[in-house]
Amino acid sequence: MLVEWLDIIAPAWIAGSLLALLSAPLGCLVLWRRMSFFADALAHGTLFGVALAALWQLPFGIGIALVSVMVVIALMLLEDERLPSDAILAVVSVSMLCLGLLTLTHLTQMQANVLGYLFGNLLEVGWSDLPILSACVALGIGFLVYIWRQQVILATHTDLAQVSGINATRQRLFFMGVLAGFCALALQAVGSLLISGLLILPALTARLWAHSPKQMVIFSVILAQLAVTGGVWGSVLFDIQTGLAIVLGLAIAFFMAFIVSQAS
Repeated sequence: MLVEWLDIIAPAWIAGSLLALLSAPLGCLVLWRRMSFFADALAHGTLFGVALAALWQLPFGIGIALVSVMVVIALMLLEDERLPSDAILAVVSVSMLCLGLLTLTHLTQMQANVLGYLFGNLLEVGWSDLPILSACVALGIGFLVYIWRQQVILATHTDLAQVSGINATRQRLFFMGVLAGFCALALQAVGSLLISGLLILPALTARLWAHSPKQMVIFSVILAQLAVTGGVWGSVLFDIQTGLAIVLGLAIAFFMAFIVSQAS
């Protein structure tokens, strides 16, 4: 019986653990660069990207890449000193979510999959999906390592970045590219609505205890891995969406850590 369960759960468990290896350091950069709202907008945009890809019969990755470019262009066009940047990001985020839902439910034949795209369905991942996912995660981590030093300097020492000759625009585009790629990978795991939770919550919780950037990354990786393990098994035991179980576990861990840190 246990072997049969493992045959179903193991691929999802491994896939979630692989995603956690990328989401944790990426989430730390999102916090350090104060781009949580942008990550949320991009995550919601993945739903619209999937809808466009289905409508035009293209690979989902192309649709998500197209929408990611649209989000960046929209933010550039809407930049105005009279308008707060977080409000603009909120408008773009909700617009993308509405467009994605409208397209999926009315213009494609994918109505039955809407909940899966909103909240994820990690248990549908099979053994055959793992090689491609592993390669994509390895590529993402490798690229993140390549740009890590420049990203940290830009996030913490803007003046030093200018003196060092770091191209802020190019690094921002690199970061957005990695973020968009992660959103595409995480869509099946936790869904469009919960991607930002998987990104931000481990890093936010780790920030309460970490005393250095390195510690924060290590703590967030551990938290993300524990959340994936608990979420996968919890979703089976309690018959709930895997993505919801993972992100809810992360949220509980954050509130508990916050309470303990306030009391100590």
